[in-house]
Amino acid sequence: MTRLNGRTALVTGAGRGIGREIARRLAHEGAFVILHHGSSEPAARDLLEQIGAAGGQGFLAGADLSDMAGIAGLFEAVDEGLARAGRGGGLDILVNNAGIGMPGDITTITPAAFDRVMAVDARAPLFVAQEAARRMGEGGRIINISSMVAHRAYQGFAIAYGAAKAALEYITLSMAVTLGPRGITANMVIPGATDTDFIADVMQNPDMVGQLKSATALGGIGTPRDVADAVAFLASPEARWVTGTHINVSGGTLL
Repeated sequence: MTRLNGRTALVTGAGRGIGREIARRLAHEGAFVILHHGSSEPAARDLLEQIGAAGGQGFLAGADLSDMAGIAGLFEAVDEGLARAGRGGGLDILVNNAGIGMPGDITTITPAAFDRVMAVDARAPLFVAQEAARRMGEGGRIINISSMVAHRAYQGFAIAYGAAKAALEYITLSMAVTLGPRGITANMVIPGATDTDFIADVMQNPDMVGQLKSATALGGIGTPRDVADAVAFLASPEARWVTGTHINVSGGTLL
């Protein structure tokens, strides 16, 4: 597939789970892919090797996105890597996928945990997008990965994660309005329960797996490929008139 030939994409959190499959899919579509990683460099390097073996191209860019210095360092690596690759045209696609989750509800969450989740899951996507947009021209794409947790309150679960993803959804709307006159779209993909290491403990519990399946209209649990397919559409020329909206990739969770 070649829908993204000539395009340059940055995927944050590309070493694991959903981000890994998104990066693989964009490379398959022909994009030159920058694989951001935090603590998962070996996995990201393995993916880069797989992309290269399949005829794709890209490079790694490591950074801790929990502070502004890390975001600045990420874009230093992006600019230097693109210059080395002879790709001076900047970025065309940003997928803000990197995120963390910490347990805790209103009775147990700590300020430190809340601040760290908000920094990685809400502040970082905003300021990564700010830098990416400076490097984008007309036809740019910003795709933010949200979560069903932003839309449903799950008892005793992830108050900071849900709050951060809800904030990210408003941030995405604001991006769409502000960047639209430049021909840049901004959209969200909203996964439900997806079989990755993010919910590995849940996937080891047959009762919880059964509950998740019964909560979806399609009667299953999502895969990273399900999410990557939606991202590939939003990154493509076919999504040129789609902005400020979301694709719910949850199998019809809690309809």
